[in-house]
Amino acid sequence: MGKDKYNITINRLYGSGGRIMGKKLSEELGIPFYDEEILKMASEASAVGEQYFRLNDEKAGNNLFFRAVGGLKTSLEEPSLDDDITSPENLFRFQSKMIRQVAREQSCIIMGRCADFVLEAAGFKNLVRMFVYADSSTCIRRVCEVDGVDTKEALRRVNRISRQRRDYYKYYTGKEWEDMSNYDLPLNTTTLELDPAVQLVKEYLRLRDIEV
Repeated sequence: MGKDKYNITINRLYGSGGRIMGKKLSEELGIPFYDEEILKMASEASAVGEQYFRLNDEKAGNNLFFRAVGGLKTSLEEPSLDDDITSPENLFRFQSKMIRQVAREQSCIIMGRCADFVLEAAGFKNLVRMFVYADSSTCIRRVCEVDGVDTKEALRRVNRISRQRRDYYKYYTGKEWEDMSNYDLPLNTTTLELDPAVQLVKEYLRLRDIEV
């Protein structure tokens, strides 16, 4: 009898190390890691140019109704093939469909893109929703090291990208991105190096009786 499938979704503050953790987890657990790959796969499946997905990647749409109501909440709907095929909301549906497909096929790790909301809404079991964060000075230091920029530019990137992700999450889910009640495992990497953090996640999976 094979192992039950499980899926890990990771939302993260820019500079927190969440993406690096996701890749390390993928290697240690022996399961696929999906980040920008989702955009390419959604493009191929929909025959919509990948550039449309990239232009809207983790950015809120501009539909005033959805902004007022607070959340599209239609990730389970089939994407439209009509004139609105490249609207941000429709691209989100294509992307959501691809997220559900890869998660249904195998255990995997999916970065951002409201995957936690998309899979929970679809009733996925053995779902682990993570949020990786760190204090501002730690995020800035890591961005300086990884991106090779100075402190001023690192601060600008941390603020801009985290704001985009916050607005994107609110726009499509109606929920607050940094509300830790949305997650199974919030993880503060301020004083925790990434390798031990990965071991902590593996221990959490064991405590959840998820066979890895």
